[in-house]
Amino acid sequence: MTQVNKALREVWEESDELRPDRVLLRTGFLLAEGNERRPPAAPMVRLLNPRGVALRFYLLALFEAQCRLRPGQPWKNTRPISGRMGWRDLIAVDTAYDRQTGSYQRETKQRRDPDSCRDRQIQGALRSLGEGEEQALVTVPFKANGRHRDYGAFELMSESGRGGVPTPDHYTVPDPRPGVIGIPIEFFLHGWVQVLHPSEIATWLILRHLRWRHPQSHDRAGVFLYGQTREEIYHLRSDSYEDGCRTLLELGLIREARPMSPTGGHWPLDPAVFAPLPEVDEHGRVRYRPNRFQLLDDGLKRDALTTSLKEFTLRQKEQERKSP
Repeated sequence: MTQVNKALREVWEESDELRPDRVLLRTGFLLAEGNERRPPAAPMVRLLNPRGVALRFYLLALFEAQCRLRPGQPWKNTRPISGRMGWRDLIAVDTAYDRQTGSYQRETKQRRDPDSCRDRQIQGALRSLGEGEEQALVTVPFKANGRHRDYGAFELMSESGRGGVPTPDHYTVPDPRPGVIGIPIEFFLHGWVQVLHPSEIATWLILRHLRWRHPQSHDRAGVFLYGQTREEIYHLRSDSYEDGCRTLLELGLIREARPMSPTGGHWPLDPAVFAPLPEVDEHGRVRYRPNRFQLLDDGLKRDALTTSLKEFTLRQKEQERKSP
């Protein structure tokens, strides 16, 4: 993990002129465009396999692109899969640490060869990213023999996918403008992209999107997500969202909302005062009151692996204390 973080910092420092303080992400990645009442799922939703690294790899590819290209410039792969400063060096092998048990799994022959494991993970990620036809986020050509894929020649597509026209929508670095949210660079340089599970990253990105859409509400009283919006707009399952929020709280990346007082300080959150909707609807039925959250970007400045191991060890001890 330390070596991967060093490699990412080297990528970030390669250009003295660029060195972005955030990675820009078009919202089409997590929110499908369209006028339908229930729009189709966006590309991000297809990447929530808990054991996969496709979501992580795609975000790392955007990071790499924006560290060497200016807005409007098209992306072209300049890195091999393996070799010094290849894609293999930029992604961490999923460790044997099990969050459910709070312990490390027995070492296997496969885990003793991290380079080979990283290669397999990258190839699997590229296959996953290439699925979905119009929503495919990469294309991977076949070699001359027509039987094997040339993973090193993959092409990166825009955040909303390759599109439905014959000419693919290749990735270009976006300008900061409406429809683009920013991911703090510490998310990459301090290892959070490596340690968070896909559903946790998705939950965090959705909360960022909500803050981007409602900045004053976020700062004043937090942002929230109703079940209908979560299901029909973001297409995120309830357990994925709730587990993601719980983990992000434990890691100090979000907090339960602290509404602002007129003097600029914080009041404790009083559900009776800060219910997002009236207590009952027009039919007298009690409304659902979702939790409100505020993002804590200062938490990204801590080392992700150290913070994660500490918090999940504390969780294990708490579970052991409660066990009969």
